[in-house]
Amino acid sequence: MFLLGGFFADSLEYLTTWFTRFHYLAPFTVLMLCGLGLPLPEEITLIGCGLLVAHGHVGFWEITGVCSAAILLGDSLPFWLGRRFGLAALKTRWVARVLHPERFAQLERKFADNGNWAIFTCRFLPGLRIPGYFTAGTLGMSYTRFILLDSLGVLVSVPTSIWVARLFFEKFGEDLKGAAKAVSEFNHIVLIAVAAIVVGFLAWRWIRRRRRVPASVDVAPSRDPMDPP
Repeated sequence: MFLLGGFFADSLEYLTTWFTRFHYLAPFTVLMLCGLGLPLPEEITLIGCGLLVAHGHVGFWEITGVCSAAILLGDSLPFWLGRRFGLAALKTRWVARVLHPERFAQLERKFADNGNWAIFTCRFLPGLRIPGYFTAGTLGMSYTRFILLDSLGVLVSVPTSIWVARLFFEKFGEDLKGAAKAVSEFNHIVLIAVAAIVVGFLAWRWIRRRRRVPASVDVAPSRDPMDPP
């Protein structure tokens, strides 16, 4: 999520020239390619969309829907790759570059320990998104469950990034680097809040398990030898 650097500012400036020409198609294409491994943070595209909203080229909810659909489609591709080919896909050269066997084993343990939370948190960890979603497909997670968990992450990140970028551009003008910094800082706050909620929930569940009283075993009362048969 770090968007402070000449490369990111130059990339954002380059993309905005395309966004102003193809208001919906360009953001959709870039975000879908990100799901295929394009080495470009999603936030750059979302910031560019915030600029489009600030200039009145697109509506906030319309571009949010387009970006969300593109991200979910891009995320679904590594999931279905893992679901269809499983571990055999690791033998493919370009897949092995992203997900080598050691990383797959680590992610498999994380999924076993954390279940649903592993998919949700992958949305906020760009380096683990594609490997994590591939692993989810390989382990046989249902697509309905996957897309629901991924949608929750998209619901947190996409509207907020576009909204913050729009507010920044409306207030400070077309300072692309400043907008990137503002969105990055805000997303870090959101990430910390989400992490705190997840940790709090896991701690609450652990405490609840520790306090749970084992079910009592029913034992038939012993018979007094003096009682009549």
